[in-house]
Formats: sequence, structure tokens, C-alpha cells
Amino acid sequence: MTENQADITALFLEFSRHKLLEQYWLRLRSCVEPLTDEQIWWRPNQASNSIGNLILHLNGNVGQWLVASFNRLEDNRNRPAEFNERNLISASTLLGQMSATLQQASAVLARLTHADLIALYEIQGYKVTGLDAVYQVVEHFGLHYGQILYIVKTLGGADLGLYRELNKTGRAS
Repeated sequence: MTENQADITALFLEFSRHKLLEQYWLRLRSCVEPLTDEQIWWRPNQASNSIGNLILHLNGNVGQWLVASFNRLEDNRNRPAEFNERNLISASTLLGQMSATLQQASAVLARLTHADLIALYEIQGYKVTGLDAVYQVVEHFGLHYGQILYIVKTLGGADLGLYRELNKTGRAS
């Protein structure tokens, strides 16, 4: 492996870890913590997901695609159950589970190598490289993070203030 490959690998993994844990997760958690159980499980209609379902789904995705795959663990994920859950699981329980999974994912991202990123894995019936798996998780988390924030804004009717550091021109102060 060249020095350039090592640099690119390290940059990709650190950016992925930062985006996932220090941006998406911290903001998601801060927006969800103050909600009631009823708000977490509210859905506008039966075809839509609640925040609770989306957090269960994100937890399953990160656990399957990063933790189980790179640790070569048995995949015990029950994806349909993530969407079918209707019990009012508390925010603290959901966020605690997600936090634990993300800490495991952070440890995985901290130890991955260039060889891990170009290796092949079978995840959810797909044959993917390690790079594909990491990118899928960050992209997927971002998609559902946006949905969760939209639901929180819908419920609260207020701006979440996630970009307070931007001045009136849209640039960091």
C-alpha cells in the first residue's frame, strides 16, 4: 500500500466517523431527547414511520453493516421488526441502544485498514466492498436523520437551531 492510499483511507474513515458520530448522531440525539414517548411514536399515517421506528432501523443498519460485518459476527438483524414495532419504547432506551451500537461502530471505523475497505463482504444478501459498507451506513444514516429532524420540526413547529454558527450570509462566523 502506498503512503497516498494510507492517507486517503485515514481521511475517508475519519470523515465517516465524524459525520456519523459527531454530526448526525449528536444532533439527532439532542432533538429527540426532549420528546415524549407519544411524540417519538407518532406517525402522520400508517404508511409512514415514527421516529421510534427510524431509530430502531438506524440501529439495525449500523449494527449489521458496520459492527457485524467487519467483526465477522453472525447477522441476527430482523429488519421488518424495526418497522413493525408499535410499543412505546422510551427515548432513553432507544437512544441508549443507538449510542451503544455507534460506540461499537466507532471502534470498527478506528481500526479499519485499506485492506478492509477493498475486501468483499456479504451484507443483507449483497456482495459489497468494505468501502461500500461504510459509505452505505453514513449515507443511510443521513437520509433517516433528515426524516427524523423533519418529524421533530413538524411536532414542535420551530427551527431546531442546528446551524447557529452560520451568520446571516450562511457562512460560519
